[in-house]
Amino acid sequence: MDDRPAIRLSGIGRSYRSGDGELTVLRDVDLTVMPGEYVAIMGASGSGKTTLMNILGCLDRPSSGTYLLAGRDIGGLDSADLAALRRERFGFIFQRYHLLPDLSALGNVEIPAVYRGEPVSARRARAAQLLDRLGLGTRLDHRPAALSGGQQQRVSIARALMNDAGIILADEPTGALDSRSGDEVLSILDELNADGRTIIIVTHDPKVAARARRVIEISDGRIIADRRNQTDAPPAPRPMAAGSTRALPGSAFFEAARMAVVSMRAHKLRSFLTMLGIIIGIASVVSVVALGEGSRQRVLANIASLGTNTLEVFPGRDFGDMRSGRIRTLVASDAEALARLPFVAAATPGTATAAVVRYGAAEANAQISGVGADYFTVTGSSIVAGRGFDQTAIDRMAQEVVIDTNSRDSLFPGHPDGGVGQVIYAGNAMLRVVGVADISSRGPGASQTLRMYAPYTTVQARYLGTRTLSSLTLRIADDADMGAAQAAVTGFLTQRHGTQDFFIVNTDQIRQTITSTTGALTLLISAIAVISLVVGGIGVMNIMLVSVTERVSEIGLRMAVGARRGDILQQFLIEAMLVCLIGGILGIAVALGFQVLFDRLSTSFSMIQSPRAMIAALVSSTLIGITFGFLPARNASRLDPVAALSKG
Repeated sequence: MDDRPAIRLSGIGRSYRSGDGELTVLRDVDLTVMPGEYVAIMGASGSGKTTLMNILGCLDRPSSGTYLLAGRDIGGLDSADLAALRRERFGFIFQRYHLLPDLSALGNVEIPAVYRGEPVSARRARAAQLLDRLGLGTRLDHRPAALSGGQQQRVSIARALMNDAGIILADEPTGALDSRSGDEVLSILDELNADGRTIIIVTHDPKVAARARRVIEISDGRIIADRRNQTDAPPAPRPMAAGSTRALPGSAFFEAARMAVVSMRAHKLRSFLTMLGIIIGIASVVSVVALGEGSRQRVLANIASLGTNTLEVFPGRDFGDMRSGRIRTLVASDAEALARLPFVAAATPGTATAAVVRYGAAEANAQISGVGADYFTVTGSSIVAGRGFDQTAIDRMAQEVVIDTNSRDSLFPGHPDGGVGQVIYAGNAMLRVVGVADISSRGPGASQTLRMYAPYTTVQARYLGTRTLSSLTLRIADDADMGAAQAAVTGFLTQRHGTQDFFIVNTDQIRQTITSTTGALTLLISAIAVISLVVGGIGVMNIMLVSVTERVSEIGLRMAVGARRGDILQQFLIEAMLVCLIGGILGIAVALGFQVLFDRLSTSFSMIQSPRAMIAALVSSTLIGITFGFLPARNASRLDPVAALSKG
């Protein structure tokens, strides 16, 4: 027999703060336990026996005195070292079993080996072997609720043996069992002692204590008796395992994630309610971004239909300039000169007048615009019937006109060709309709205005009697910078006219203004959606804090079987992260479903989803889980294992 004591306590005291004073539970306890002994600690309720057991099992620290475990002073060890001792040296059997209700019998027995870092296959094989040895080979997959009290205690014993601990600590192991089941458990403890394990059992029952080789009585925190029931030598002790403080291997994250998934599946409603805020927040952010992008693309398409990359030149200093009518310097030759500039794709002169138009009995007011042959190309308009007019029509001042769809519907309702080939009276001239154009709106109320387009030379000669233009429209090459093009056109015309007697409207500036406005609105709505994400994160934190409170017993058990504070922190942090990550995925799914519904109900524009926004949403939901899950996880990891177990 090894002459070195397994446990030696010298002058151990334990006090707790109670109100303004202190409550002393243990006083100057001296105790030596040799390897292979079977010791029963007896005492009335409140005598301090359970506190002594907790100190022996490194679940609690003494307030004074020295504790040597196999010659090692544990007084200066940190929480990780104490966890390693509980994991490698001790096996715990509790009165109330302390089994995790969400795990099977096999899963409960495996827990100590999980924190020891054993491979999955090896630990499951050993857990199954232990359960089979204890008569539970057919109950491996049963959860605690499906097991009797005696069977649950056997699972607890198997868990205590999982890491081949040399010291078994049993706290009232038969207290919650009937006499038959109690006898079976005590017989198992007898066998374990016969196998060389050191057994220390806490009990108030003399019959249970009689099974031990040595009985220690404690009262008011002091040992008052130490007697031996048997004088024969204890069995040869099992060699004590070499303590290991190695960290969990790379599979730790997977194991923590698996435990988190098991917990989430066991509490589906709680998990869903935790996710709900994240789902709403992520769905809002993704949908708002998609709506913003869809509306932006719609705005850009509308602007493009007005004539993309265009500059419009008008006489005067600005709209409403009273002197603009007296400016005669804007002429067709300006358009011809500007068209030769390298960055100008096309140029068209413009002038306009109003006239009463008639066809048969139909009569209406219309605006007749004199334009060049490239006008419809420059403005992005399309000819839907007939044709436009070419440079020949400009040169010979042809009496041709292209009407818009409003004019067609007003003057030629039901006409099979939309009026193409018909002659209309426009003021004091007759014009032949050669085409119908789909003209985009160019200002407030333009969609209700009848618009007609004739060669600008025809309008000048037959209506205005002047060669002066009221505007020039330039289409800028797609690869040219609009700001630089505007500056170049300004300099060019100023040089031609000798002064700047014109102003330029840049449609790209309009586009930028509108898109920046829609961008600002999208940002504003996104900020509101982000607030909902933050609120969802706070909800995650609150529910996780409640979860920690509900699972105090589970946390205490995990610490008792060897879990480090870092293991508990990791598990709860991963659980919060998984809740938010799954919530983020569901939120994206909700956003995609909303898009399908929106696209069916809306014809004005479509939502355009952004993969970048979805990835950002998933990253955000994960960060929310880490950020808002840290406080509950830290609180869980800092729980006192003794206090946690007492609430189980």
